[in-house]
Amino acid sequence: MPHLPTLLLQIAVVVGISRLFGWLFRRLHQPQVIGEMVAGISLGPSLLGWLAPATFNRLFPSESFGFLNAISQLGVVLFMFLVGLELNLTLLKRLGRIAITTSLSSILVPFVSGFLLALYIHPHLASENINAIHFAVFIGAAMSVTAFPVLARILIERNLFHTRIGALSIASAAVGDVMAWGLLAVSILLVRGSGIASHLVGMFIELVVFISVMIFLIRPLLKKVEAHHHQTAEIPTGILALIILLILASALVTEWIGIHALFGAFLAGAIMPKSENFSNAIAHKFEDVTLVLLLPIFFAFTGLKTTIGLLSGANLWGFCLLIIVIAILGKVGGATLAARASGIPWREASAVGVLLNTRGLVELVLLNIGLEAGILTPTVFTMMVLMALVTTTITTPLLHLIHPATEPERGIR
Repeated sequence: MPHLPTLLLQIAVVVGISRLFGWLFRRLHQPQVIGEMVAGISLGPSLLGWLAPATFNRLFPSESFGFLNAISQLGVVLFMFLVGLELNLTLLKRLGRIAITTSLSSILVPFVSGFLLALYIHPHLASENINAIHFAVFIGAAMSVTAFPVLARILIERNLFHTRIGALSIASAAVGDVMAWGLLAVSILLVRGSGIASHLVGMFIELVVFISVMIFLIRPLLKKVEAHHHQTAEIPTGILALIILLILASALVTEWIGIHALFGAFLAGAIMPKSENFSNAIAHKFEDVTLVLLLPIFFAFTGLKTTIGLLSGANLWGFCLLIIVIAILGKVGGATLAARASGIPWREASAVGVLLNTRGLVELVLLNIGLEAGILTPTVFTMMVLMALVTTTITTPLLHLIHPATEPERGIR
């Protein structure tokens, strides 16, 4: 058990380095979250542990990992609630067929390409205990996800949020992430169900019942809370406590079902009423402590599990490069071609494809689930983390090339 001063020092270093890297990356015209992701990896064995192993071992003794993990998991639970809170599918009604076509293509093409890639690399990189199909479903889901919050922030920074590009990207990412997390749930069910059909069916029925309760029983009650907020324009501490209890209870139920606590937290956010004033007020209560304090600890803990030194030799780096290339081609290509086939000009369609290639923090959350469940080996985990960093980092420069900020923006049509 680590001493309290050690834990406090760890948190102080993590928050300080994260803010520094976030500031540096903003100066490079990159989203702050990319800097925070890099900061987390730099504090792990890949950089700090390599440059100053004695300092690394003193700052992050192995016995402290359990405490850091617990704090980071709380942060991710709250973050997934915020992701669900930002999820709003009403844009589909405005964009209709274009959004549906682009959404399906942006999830199915990277899933299929990731699935086939996983079948190829399974004999070389996967654990012998993991079934090839289970491994492939998870990799396909990981290839399909888009970092919804990072995407939204890029659109706001580029003043694209209310344009056709922004609306189509957000709508496609929203639908795509729901499908990707659904595929991930299937993957976890397969692995944790140990292939026993009756067990899998039981878990699926429990999940359907829980989702139904959340939508048809809990959501109407939340509508009443929303109506109260419209009258008072406040979120009382009592209501805030109830929302926190809902998040934790929902997370506990999905963990008990056998999927993962993060699904419950995401669902709790997804069923929240979506009126702008209410959702913004709820988000404001959670964002500061989650984004500034808890998520940097998650990045750091992810960094502790990411060892770039595992990729020794041209063979492993070749597999890593293959993963990155397939991830980019599948996501950018699938979304771009679908948008173009729906009548969007090539430049705008390409911008949508590049934006949906943003994976960011959501990808890291998903990868940590895979590592925890034993689906990913540390080596594959490291490769996929590098893929998440590369695909997110190239979004802003590619978007600038394809769609310069000086160009007049087109509104939603």
